[in-house]
Amino acid sequence: MNLATEDPTPDSAPAERSLRRDAERNRRLIMDGARAVFADRGLRGSYDDIAREAGVGVGTVYRRFPDREQLIDALFEEALEEIVTLAEEGLAAEDPWDGLVHFIVGSQERQCADRGLRELVLGPDDGESRVGRARARIVPTVDRLIARAKDAGVVRDDIATTDIGVLQLAVCTVAEVTRDTPGAWRRTLSLLLDGLQPARQTVRQLTVPALTLDQFDAAMHASAVRR
Repeated sequence: MNLATEDPTPDSAPAERSLRRDAERNRRLIMDGARAVFADRGLRGSYDDIAREAGVGVGTVYRRFPDREQLIDALFEEALEEIVTLAEEGLAAEDPWDGLVHFIVGSQERQCADRGLRELVLGPDDGESRVGRARARIVPTVDRLIARAKDAGVVRDDIATTDIGVLQLAVCTVAEVTRDTPGAWRRTLSLLLDGLQPARQTVRQLTVPALTLDQFDAAMHASAVRR
């Protein structure tokens, strides 16, 4: 055997693959941990909280995402993909109205369950690139959803894509100020969805009770504090 032709260096490929798997696993743990923390506490959730939720050391979080904006941006991209998928599913629905409602309700559920995402939607934007990416990905599909619903005569002719955005912004605000009354936003959304339709024989059933006076006062107080 000619030893001179042998490579004395052990094959490093398995070790490198293991390191890559560990790095990807830690990234996923951090992303899931951050998503849970931000959903519950908003974007001010700390790296210490994220590390505890993810089950990793806080140093690992800082090494993977040294800049908080990098972490927020990565989560925003995931949320954006989920919302785009909802819009595409809506287009695939046989009934145009059901498809539009699927998108509106699904994306609203995503936002109302995630305080961090609501803060991104309701708060000032930290970079035009985020807004621009979201608009470029979502608006064309929502345009098609609305056009299809108009052609079928199931939404008002004067509805615009921006009306859907304003509707969702309004419901997000309701969700933010009624956090102590989970699901209250669904009643508001049902009323607004009925307003999208032309003259009709039936109206959407209100499955969530109206706020009590005490709950309404609490919501108004929360709104005033936020402003």
